[in-house]
Amino acid sequence: MARLRTITRRTLLIGSVAVTGGAAFGVWQAVRTPADPLRPGAGAVAMNPWLIIGAEAITVIVPRAEMGQGVQTTLAALVAEELDADLATIRVEHGPPAQAYFNGALFAGREYEKSDLPPPSGWSAVLAQAAPKILSLEVTGGSTSTIDAFDKMRLAGASARLALLRAASERLGIGQDLLKTVPGAVVAPDGSRLPYGSLAEAAATFAPPRAPRLKPASEWRLLGKSQPRLDQPAKATGTAIFGMDVRLPGMRFASLRMNPRLGGAMLGFDASAAEAMDGVEKVVDLGGGVAVIANNTWTAIQAVNAIDVTWGDAPYPPDTTSIFDRIEAAFDDRPNIVSRDDGDAEAALAGEAVAAEYRAPYLAHATMEVMNSTALYTGDALEIWSPNQSPMQAAREAARAVGLSPGAVTLHTTLMGGGFGRRANVEFAGYAAKVARAMPGVPVQTTWSREEDMRHDYYRPGAIARLRARLTGGRVTALEARMSAPSIMGQMVSAQVGLSLSPPDRTLTEGAHDQPYAIENFRVAGHAADVAIPVGFWRSVGNSQNAFFLESFIDELAVAAGADPLDFRLNLIRPAHEVSAYVLEKAREISGWDRPKPAGIGRGVAFTYSFGSPVAQVIEVRDEGGQIRLSHMWIAADLGTILDPRNVEAQLTGAATFGLSAAIHGEITFADGAVEQENFPDYDALRMPGAPRFTVALSDRNRRMGGVGEIGTPPAAPALANALFDLTGRRARALPLSRMFDFAT
Repeated sequence: MARLRTITRRTLLIGSVAVTGGAAFGVWQAVRTPADPLRPGAGAVAMNPWLIIGAEAITVIVPRAEMGQGVQTTLAALVAEELDADLATIRVEHGPPAQAYFNGALFAGREYEKSDLPPPSGWSAVLAQAAPKILSLEVTGGSTSTIDAFDKMRLAGASARLALLRAASERLGIGQDLLKTVPGAVVAPDGSRLPYGSLAEAAATFAPPRAPRLKPASEWRLLGKSQPRLDQPAKATGTAIFGMDVRLPGMRFASLRMNPRLGGAMLGFDASAAEAMDGVEKVVDLGGGVAVIANNTWTAIQAVNAIDVTWGDAPYPPDTTSIFDRIEAAFDDRPNIVSRDDGDAEAALAGEAVAAEYRAPYLAHATMEVMNSTALYTGDALEIWSPNQSPMQAAREAARAVGLSPGAVTLHTTLMGGGFGRRANVEFAGYAAKVARAMPGVPVQTTWSREEDMRHDYYRPGAIARLRARLTGGRVTALEARMSAPSIMGQMVSAQVGLSLSPPDRTLTEGAHDQPYAIENFRVAGHAADVAIPVGFWRSVGNSQNAFFLESFIDELAVAAGADPLDFRLNLIRPAHEVSAYVLEKAREISGWDRPKPAGIGRGVAFTYSFGSPVAQVIEVRDEGGQIRLSHMWIAADLGTILDPRNVEAQLTGAATFGLSAAIHGEITFADGAVEQENFPDYDALRMPGAPRFTVALSDRNRRMGGVGEIGTPPAAPALANALFDLTGRRARALPLSRMFDFAT
């Protein structure tokens, strides 16, 4: 398998669709792919940053984290389609930390009002990609992996195919137009075949074309069809290498403890009990915590828990009630952001209005694989194996932790047992580097206990929403939504610059301000609450709580208007966005929404436009002797372009299950400055017997490609809450729903 290094070799001159369409050289120069970071092994050559061809194998470099979403298969298929290669024969490796793998789609606007327009071109396209490139944001997140790769990786395959044809033409001394390709080989007029591996070395010397022809969808052989997952055989046989599976000669194993009162200091510790335990080799003072290195992980966990530590207090309110008091108090301050302000909502809402307040708790990510990394420190260099969503940041964090330059760090990104945004925060790589520094020349794997993982997350922030609306003639003529929550972006920016800052943060209101509801007077404002609890990106980010707030309130308005909840939404959406209206109509069709409902059955609907894709969900619940059974969920979604239908369906149902699980069970609470939940008995999840059956319908009417990894989560909680109201007449305005209802398992 090819060896990856962050060493410049050659530059691939490939840009965006705007570039291939003939944009000015200055635009192309700004977005062109940076230097190729690959150094292949013997007998193989790098055709570009995404493709290595050798005599024995074709390797596609996928620069996005595989955490179960199938990204390695779909992105490899993009290259294989244009290269003309069999997907089943391709090897896949994660890209190294390198600017070449910047995610140009991170800042691309995907608002509903733009989805009916063609993709941006020229400078409007380049500006959206410039910042991720300059900042080297090699990030897996925001449901952007396929959107970013769709042009880049197809162009990589297409340009390599043309270079291979040129190499064959020069070798055979015949015109390139007389040659064709079949999977893995160039075919001469006499039927003889030249394998790609025999041509790659010569082909790699040619300057790649700037604008190779890309196949139209009508010619696709792989894309648009469901493909076997490339990562599945190794996972099924237990040979896949996740972060915790890394094994190196002479390895030692470690675990750590940090102050359970988040943000508090470590005042001192007595490690004598741990040092006396068999198998313990070293106790490491981490400054803000302590670690133990031992001959196995279990011993390390037991020993680090045996250390008597004196912890300082947390710098924020000590309990859940006090924390939410502070979140509520933020409503008295000026908004951090007013992200929608159509008409004059304040004037239109003067006097009596329909009003409601909703609350959502803090949530943990609770990935099945706890935080971990393996590091080998040698004094002047560091090599680290880490399951992360941001390799450049992870390498920088590890380098900073041990006083090295980022160039002295070699980082390998492994498979990961879940991410959901948690592994975009990469402090665990820095901790692993610090622990390894205590034992130079010895690889040390630092694995967090489940308790440390649960109690030291970057949580989805707790939030409160206050909504008011006016109904006139059964239609919403004014709506105001105010959300208060700690600011994710504020914490991130403050951590980077070392100052307390509060930049405008759209995550405070996303999932509310950006919905295609045609309301004449519509105002959405976000208030940033001053709470120091670490918060971060949780699957679908602000959409997850704000969709619950808005879609529950829309349902309340439908009831107040005496209208069917699905028709009520359609009447608000149809003038603004026909693609979203189609998705709602499709949900009506597949769920049988209009059919008579038997006694003891409740149905709820919710809609959310997020990450460039509209999604409608209908869920049916039934009463089983006083317990609630989730019987069936129907999901309709439009992604614009569907590259792998079966994988898209899996992402939608998985994300919906994630959302339902959090809606029913998820809640992080605080006492004495510490998280009270420690493990799954305290932080339960939806089990298979309690999950609904799923039916999914996909459409591709959007002119732009939308994301898929997160879009199934936001509508799940409000759809379920609305179904529960339909069944019981009880309106849930706070999560988790298990506070009000008893669910069958």
